[in-house]
Amino acid sequence: MTRACVIGWPIKHSRSPMIHGFWLRQHGIEGDYVKCAVEPDALADFLGNLERNGFGGCNVTVPHKEAAFKLADVVDEAASAVQAANTLWLADGKLHASNTDVYGFMTHLEQSAHAWHEPGRPVALLGAGGAARAILYGLHQAGVKEIRLFNRTKSRAEELKAFYESGVSVVNWNERHEGLKDCTLVVNSTTLGMDGSSALDLSLDALPADGVVADIVYAPLETDLLAAARQKGCRTVDGLGMLLHQAVPGFERWFGVQPQVTNELRDLIVADLEE
Repeated sequence: MTRACVIGWPIKHSRSPMIHGFWLRQHGIEGDYVKCAVEPDALADFLGNLERNGFGGCNVTVPHKEAAFKLADVVDEAASAVQAANTLWLADGKLHASNTDVYGFMTHLEQSAHAWHEPGRPVALLGAGGAARAILYGLHQAGVKEIRLFNRTKSRAEELKAFYESGVSVVNWNERHEGLKDCTLVVNSTTLGMDGSSALDLSLDALPADGVVADIVYAPLETDLLAAARQKGCRTVDGLGMLLHQAVPGFERWFGVQPQVTNELRDLIVADLEE
């Protein structure tokens, strides 16, 4: 029986066991997927003894993604570009790493807002953390030529921009409202708007009516930002789809079946969020 897990500190909030458990039951696979709370100081020991602890791989969530990348023996292109890993697996005695946040965000974006990218028009990205790094890489791979990067701490945005030779411009946080002019897509990659946190202060007045607004926050499912975008008539992309789609490559690696993100799975997670 193959076993996998999700590790983080804390880990109580994770819905990953629900997602993978659904697919295990759906495909009749004799496997298991659990949560493991791993303190930062214990990460190297946990990953070094992954097989001994009975696991064939794991997902990685905050605050371990960058450290997991550095501890891996083999990293793929996405993990290398993002300098962070969220999916690990054992093969040939080595620890392999990938970053499927890129796949998760871009797949959900394509499915939720087909033809979101109009060549020649810029994209606005708010935030400069790990999620922003993954999204920026995905947008760059999709051929976006102009990405406007906004972050409250400008120096962090400048550090992120340094990964790219061209196509990324850092804009002052206090210019974020006007900076949406002509944009085809706006992405909030911060945690602002999450339950229990401050709402994202962003006016959509300058955003064209045909613009797309995406938010990686999925609790609540419709953030204030998405509600404002819907009222404006813009297409919206919620954060839950990214969570669901990023889980697909890992499940396939560990359990040998490529699962599908279905309405039934989405409804299961939405019901849990509403509780």
